[in-house]
Amino acid sequence: MKFKNTALLALLSAFLMWLAWPPIKFTTPLLLIGLVPLFIALEGIIQSNNLKKGKHVFLTAGLTFLVWNTACIYWVYNAISAVNGPVVSFFVSLIPFGLGALLMTFAFWLYYRLGSLVNKYVSYLGLICFYIAMEFLHQSWDLAFPWMNLGNGLSGMHQLAQWYEYTGVYGGSLWILLSNIIAFEAFKALKPGAATGFARFKFSLLWIVIIAAPVALSLSLYYKYEEKEVPVNVVAVQPNIDPYQKFNGISSNEQLNILTHLSDSIAQPNTEYFIWPETAISERSDEDRIRSNSEFINAQRFLEKYKNGTIISGIESFKFYNNKQTQSAQKYDNSTYIDGFNAALQIENSANVQFYHKSKLVPGVEKMPFPSALSVLAPVFEGFGGTVGGYGWQKDPQVFYSYGGVGAVPVICYESIWGGWVAEAVKNGAQFIAIVTNDGWWGNTSGKDQHMLYAALRAIETRRYVVRSANTGISCFINQKGDIIKQTKWWTRTAIKADINLNDDLTFYTRSGDYIPKILSVLAILMALIIPYRKWVKK
Repeated sequence: MKFKNTALLALLSAFLMWLAWPPIKFTTPLLLIGLVPLFIALEGIIQSNNLKKGKHVFLTAGLTFLVWNTACIYWVYNAISAVNGPVVSFFVSLIPFGLGALLMTFAFWLYYRLGSLVNKYVSYLGLICFYIAMEFLHQSWDLAFPWMNLGNGLSGMHQLAQWYEYTGVYGGSLWILLSNIIAFEAFKALKPGAATGFARFKFSLLWIVIIAAPVALSLSLYYKYEEKEVPVNVVAVQPNIDPYQKFNGISSNEQLNILTHLSDSIAQPNTEYFIWPETAISERSDEDRIRSNSEFINAQRFLEKYKNGTIISGIESFKFYNNKQTQSAQKYDNSTYIDGFNAALQIENSANVQFYHKSKLVPGVEKMPFPSALSVLAPVFEGFGGTVGGYGWQKDPQVFYSYGGVGAVPVICYESIWGGWVAEAVKNGAQFIAIVTNDGWWGNTSGKDQHMLYAALRAIETRRYVVRSANTGISCFINQKGDIIKQTKWWTRTAIKADINLNDDLTFYTRSGDYIPKILSVLAILMALIIPYRKWVKK
């Protein structure tokens, strides 16, 4: 098959996958067949007399995944170009656009290599293992950006993803891959002269079953699920402060006044939680002296009128050490080290103060990936508009407990796309999820909508309410079924409130974590070893 023909098929797959990706609604089912044109192209290459089949397979799959990734996360360029010229922004953008696409492409190349040594069914199993192992890698290493995991695509129609309470988002990746493989086999069997009798339709019938069974299960779970009535009144605030002016355009006291005024405007006497967005308390604060910080004092004074009130807010904080206690600590003077944090803070009507340090830091913005090897690239990573390697972090998620005993997991921005990480916090006692974020860096693009929709998957996986406070994004309340029951408009200064239901029950996924990618990653390694082993045996 000529490359121009395979390229057209590759672009068709990219188009279908883009059309199916959130925030576009009602087209989500296209994910279940979107890769079929790519499979057709790869089959043509494999059956051809091309002497460079491996290269042709790699380029064809690479075209699909590069175009698809770039079309879905084009908004990354906006954040970079706001502080850089177009040339620098273009090259820096290749990291999020190209790296995930490269891993996806490598999975398909391994599938091609394995397929030349084993039967097609084993090679299909290998493809599923390779692809999900690459997704898991892209969630786990220093360059983590799991935004385009296939399972995230079902957030566009969350009613179809209710079984994520058993599998997490990787169950969705497995389903989508399996559906595309069986649909491709059905397509081949239906071609004139390909098969006769039952063999002609067996894959079509199998594909119908593979589609219908999870959909039926999901809809059954969705309509039968009932929340326990354990209400708590919560206010989510959206101050709508331009992120590029936040730290030098508006004073920290003025920003705090905006937050307290918006909170006060809709709160009621029994309001128990006020959720403020990422870095809402904008003055960098010494954690050991927080009780003398003027913003903290004013926030605690605001709570005096709400007897059971608790604030969960984003904050930029720092700590001093007498020695280098953490990997991220920097020399401050001859005898002192300092660590800065993108953090969350809980304030209540007591002397108790709780801090959480963001664990999942954005590569290049908040943490230098592979710092020993890539320190020379620090000027390039500054192009993302953040602090290069400047933030410290904590290893594990954390639960904030209020004076009344309610447990909330603080989730800071980017962290909300880690299902297993959020589930671990819920397992440790969180009864609802509080996401504090700042999505204004991307502008009015699909990035802010995708980020909000992904949060609905965390609600389904853990069966916990999500309260989302975004500085300049979309603030919302998401119930335990993933329904967005109330949300704000983009670029609007406002606050919203709702009675949310707490939950103590643990789903299977919450108890088990990301067992699917861990198992399949082990299988992927074993199946990848078949390739050099069979070559060695042949020699």
